[in-house]
Amino acid sequence: MTTNQNSTEMLRSEILSEVQKECEEIITNAKRQAEIFLAGIDKEKERIRQEHIDSANAEATHRSDLILSTVPVETGRHRAARIEALLRTVYDEVRERLIARDGIQYRETIISLAFDAIMHMDGDTFVLKLSGADYDMFSDSIIEEIAHRVGRPVNISIIQEPSISDGGVIVEDKDARQVWDNTLLKRLERLWPALRRYIAVQASFIPKTGSAGGNQ
Repeated sequence: MTTNQNSTEMLRSEILSEVQKECEEIITNAKRQAEIFLAGIDKEKERIRQEHIDSANAEATHRSDLILSTVPVETGRHRAARIEALLRTVYDEVRERLIARDGIQYRETIISLAFDAIMHMDGDTFVLKLSGADYDMFSDSIIEEIAHRVGRPVNISIIQEPSISDGGVIVEDKDARQVWDNTLLKRLERLWPALRRYIAVQASFIPKTGSAGGNQ
């Protein structure tokens, strides 16, 4: 081997060695970058996963708060509905007892209802309308007692009224410009708001504050 050949071989070896060294550095660099990149991906994946978890937890908490916030409202609604149903049962029972005249002195009731109606009206001449059955039962026998209770001079007559089926009395003045419906169920209907409140207070359904309203 000549001197030139030796020099060429040495140069080739040095070049190959340098190239190999650079290749190794490139590969090492690439591996390092790949590791950094993969680590970044893992961190991003973890961040995204945590964000989803936090978002889901926040949504669950929000939904839970919404549900819990409706509990008092729903409880109040169910309680109010139950109370209303109980009061309606009371109303229906009172209504049926009135229709059946259960527990009331009916003659006295008719007199009181007629007196109450006249005291709400002006004038001195009145017509009492009774159902056919009540007319046959009482006729003119209650006129004097009603007039006595009124305490002022009044003229009272009694007629039959076919539309009255639930008992009680309708009172009109002589020109029918004033009409006071004191049939039993109409009377109950007007009294019910006050009675309803009274019953609710006594049963502790509502606080004992204020006063019972309702027209009589």
